[in-house]
Amino acid sequence: MMRIILVAMAAGCASALMFASIVSGALVAVLLFYLAPLPLMVAALGWGPLCATFGGIAAASVIGAIFGLPLCIGFAVAVGLPAWWLGHLVLLGRPATNSVSSANGASRVAPDLEWYPPGRILLWISGFGALTTVVALLALGTDAATIRGTLRDGLGQVIQIIRTREAASIRQFDQLIDALATIAPIAGAIVTTTTLTLNLWLAAKVTAISGRLHRPWPDLKHASPPPMTLVAFCVAVGFCFTGGLVALLAQIVAASLFMVYALTGFAVLHTLTSALKGRALWLACTYSIVIVFAWPLVAMAVLGLVDTVFGIRQRYLRRRPPPVPVS
Repeated sequence: MMRIILVAMAAGCASALMFASIVSGALVAVLLFYLAPLPLMVAALGWGPLCATFGGIAAASVIGAIFGLPLCIGFAVAVGLPAWWLGHLVLLGRPATNSVSSANGASRVAPDLEWYPPGRILLWISGFGALTTVVALLALGTDAATIRGTLRDGLGQVIQIIRTREAASIRQFDQLIDALATIAPIAGAIVTTTTLTLNLWLAAKVTAISGRLHRPWPDLKHASPPPMTLVAFCVAVGFCFTGGLVALLAQIVAASLFMVYALTGFAVLHTLTSALKGRALWLACTYSIVIVFAWPLVAMAVLGLVDTVFGIRQRYLRRRPPPVPVS
């Protein structure tokens, strides 16, 4: 128990420092801020969710004592809660019985564990991404006009220097600020969902390499969200056209679910390219293009949606010839 507490305190201190570094205003602090859940996730996967709970409570308490209640709540929602719950889900398994034949021909029942599906974990990550974005926006105001006005004022201050240098293009900059204020909630949900997914993957890799991951590595190529996710996505997209705060919240939910299908699209891509020569090069080029231009995420999300409706991976695996046995 003492070892768990020591690991929890170390993970909590590291996570709190990374989260609080954002107040410095340094560029590297942005990277540290988004990686803040990583130490607690490593603690959750390597030493159990209870370890992440202790570390998260300690870190939130320190942040609240130094920076006040708003940052304490922000840390708890954006870092502590996802690290604890996602770590719990990754290690969640239930017994599954498989009938196998023994040496004398009699059948026996071999106990096995059925682990929580990666597709459902992706859905939970999107939920945390939406929750974090909503809490951050509600801290700016309680209605859509106030939230967008506050975002517009903040973005206006950021590019104030550019406006003073280009006085002849003030109208263009005003239009740019309006566009950024509209896109900011959607971009925030996408970035938060992406970084939470990356943090969980990195934490699982670290614990697997160290030998402390108490479950087999999942087959991420077969990850897919539950079927009802498509219904929720369509409903969220529909509410995006209503207007007001409801539309703003629906945009955040739709953006988070959009990332679920984009990540599913990457899983489809990994499956379809499994038999290609130079597969690593093709995948590296694809990831590089997505990172540089961002808009190809739409194509990946469409691929994930098409796979959800038509089962591209299942059709491909059924038609693929079985491997030739090596003599």
